[in-house]
Amino acid sequence: MDAAEFFGKEKVSKVLFKLAPPVMLAQLIQALYNIVDSLFVGRYSETGLTALSIVYPLQLLMIALAVGTGVGINTVMAAKLGLGNKKEAEEYAGVGTPLAVVLWAIFAAVCWFIMPAYAKMSTESEAVIADVIIYGRIVCVFSFGLFLESIWTKVLQAEGDMKTPTVAQIAGAITNIVLDPLLIFGMFGLPEMGIAGAAIATVAGQVVAALVVCKKGFRKSPAKRVYPHHVAKIFGLGIPNILMQSAYTFYILGLNLILATFSDQAVTALGLYYKWQTFFFIPLSAMQTCIVPVVSFNFAAGNIERCKKTLRTAIGFGLALMALGTLCFVLIPEQMLRVFTSDALVVEIGKVGFRFVGVSFLPMVTSLIFPVFFQAVGSGLKSALLTIIRTVVLFVPLGYLFSRFGLDWFWMTYPLTEVITSTVGAIFYRQFLARNRDSVYNGEGGF
Repeated sequence: MDAAEFFGKEKVSKVLFKLAPPVMLAQLIQALYNIVDSLFVGRYSETGLTALSIVYPLQLLMIALAVGTGVGINTVMAAKLGLGNKKEAEEYAGVGTPLAVVLWAIFAAVCWFIMPAYAKMSTESEAVIADVIIYGRIVCVFSFGLFLESIWTKVLQAEGDMKTPTVAQIAGAITNIVLDPLLIFGMFGLPEMGIAGAAIATVAGQVVAALVVCKKGFRKSPAKRVYPHHVAKIFGLGIPNILMQSAYTFYILGLNLILATFSDQAVTALGLYYKWQTFFFIPLSAMQTCIVPVVSFNFAAGNIERCKKTLRTAIGFGLALMALGTLCFVLIPEQMLRVFTSDALVVEIGKVGFRFVGVSFLPMVTSLIFPVFFQAVGSGLKSALLTIIRTVVLFVPLGYLFSRFGLDWFWMTYPLTEVITSTVGAIFYRQFLARNRDSVYNGEGGF
């Protein structure tokens, strides 16, 4: 079945259920090795665990640049394929590799120089500062594997190939999981490298994943004259996703700084939440990934009803599975925390935080899927506005406001933010439906 038949005519639930499992499996493996990473580091030292929480926003920024650029390529490729323009789709894919290299070089250079100042801004502990600098410099400077793998993966996904990226993610995760204990604790004659070993294991896994998708995902660079137009188009479609992901960086950094006024243990508790959140958000993240090519294809073809049905199906699927995450965070927070740490204060703080945040999971489904939908239909402004409202207007200001009443009140930030963002997203969606209800598209679809 070709792309036009698959994205345009196959039953929506079948399309998503075919695309989602490979993505979910890959992300499950990713979540497992993130958890395993923290598990080994937590067993090695508590300062290392805090350092991972502090570096996490920078890792999110790195992922935002890499994946967001890939999403831009994925979106425009899906649209071009929807219009039957395979040659131009290949050109956009060919621009991806040089673009990834340039982004990596800039990011690596900046992170190398700012890491000491960033560490000192986040904590006063000399031991934690040293761990942040070591871990942060390694994972950021040697992140070329992540940038290349993200671009090549999105190229393959735009063509409907979910198997190869899944294999790549599994291979990278296994590499990380195997190397973690060997390098952290110095097993089988290897040197004991501590937190540096965890960082090396992480970048090694990224390189392995990139090598797996390289053969199928790499495309020959097109003529230089097309670069200005194609790069502008890629970032035009990818910037909402980059902003959305980057905003996570700044709001988590902001929340870390707020929690640091209470204790390093409060920062650690927030970091452990995000480790577990990654694991439970697999269904939602998979839906975000899978609806982009489907919605982009059908919007370009003028099939608005299929776009609407894709959104409804994704939200329903996300709500059903996210309910499990809510139950776990509300009912067994202590057991989840003790997987990583025996610090009584971290556990005590985290128990309260996990329960409050768990309540926010259901409204978070729509607050995160709406921006992706608007990005897929070319409404970059609405997508960006939802992200800005959630992460800039609400999260950090509300976190600061609630923190003035005490640490326990701080966690109310999460459910209130998601409810407000979902409400605004629903208003934007009603406007989209009203504008497109009677429209007949000429096949351009905004692309």
